Amino acid sequence: MNKYIVIGLIFIAGLVSFISGQFIVATVFFASAAIYSNIVKRVNINS
Repeated sequence: MNKYIVIGLIFIAGLVSFISGQFIVATVFFASAAIYSNIVKRVNINS
């Protein structure tokens, strides 16, 4: 459950960065949320 909260917080941070005009930081946040989400899904599938 905590994994999904972390993914959500990273995504919200990306949205805030995007709205404030920091597009490079927003891209990093969105990419890290996507990568972390894929890692969490693979762990759930394998276990």
